[in-house]
Amino acid sequence: MRTAPAARHSGQYAEVNGVNLYFETHGAGRPMILLHGGFGSGEAFEPVLPTLAERHQVVVVDLQGHGRTADIDRPLDPRLMADDIAALIDHLGLDTPDLVGHSFGGWVALHTAARHPAKVGRLVAASANLRPDAIYPGMRVQQAQVNAAAAEFLTDTPMYQLYQRVAPHPEDFPQLLDKVGEAMATDFDFTAEVQGLQVPTLIVAADADMAPPSHYVEVFELLDGGLRDGGWMGEGRPKGGHALAILPGLTHYNLAISPLFAAVTLAFLDQQPS
Repeated sequence: MRTAPAARHSGQYAEVNGVNLYFETHGAGRPMILLHGGFGSGEAFEPVLPTLAERHQVVVVDLQGHGRTADIDRPLDPRLMADDIAALIDHLGLDTPDLVGHSFGGWVALHTAARHPAKVGRLVAASANLRPDAIYPGMRVQQAQVNAAAAEFLTDTPMYQLYQRVAPHPEDFPQLLDKVGEAMATDFDFTAEVQGLQVPTLIVAADADMAPPSHYVEVFELLDGGLRDGGWMGEGRPKGGHALAILPGLTHYNLAISPLFAAVTLAFLDQQPS
């Protein structure tokens, strides 16, 4: 059995649920866990990390099979990864950290909050669609082509170059493609998980995201949002303290590095309970 090498960056490894999970800690203050999207790593947040870490202890995680975290014999299932994050919270002794996830990381953050609500403070789920049919048909066609056979055509892409630079086993890139492709081909519906959320949640999307803004409005409606006037004193806002942000001039691919994303995330996380 291969083992992951010692950290080559500024982070550490935590053995949780059989995964040697890589993470870095930045800043001080109320804890926040950052979860990246598919094919990425925690490095995806580097442009906004200094802003987020000004007032928060930010734990940046590389999810299973991504970045500096080696893969294991297990599907890339956001539910299983959510249990990894819950175990990491226990491992680090964090007191109800806030969760911030983008794309696939948004799914993981959502499931962590849904499955382990007592371990989570607030949730920010960005660019995380609830069903496969929510995204544009052209994107679904592209997703269906993600498999190991595509590896040779991706050698000039940033995601391949990142993987080759930081992965414990760079030769596993085709395996990652297969697993991500399988995950995207799996039918799912996270409506029940959203409806059952017990923590204040911010739904974030770009105005030109992978799914139309109307889908994220639908998600907000599941959280009692967008159903009535908010009222002069906010008395008509969603009962659970939930919120929605559609960020202008952005796409699925640059949202997580935008100062706008950092600003709305901090504004939501730093709210005082009403």
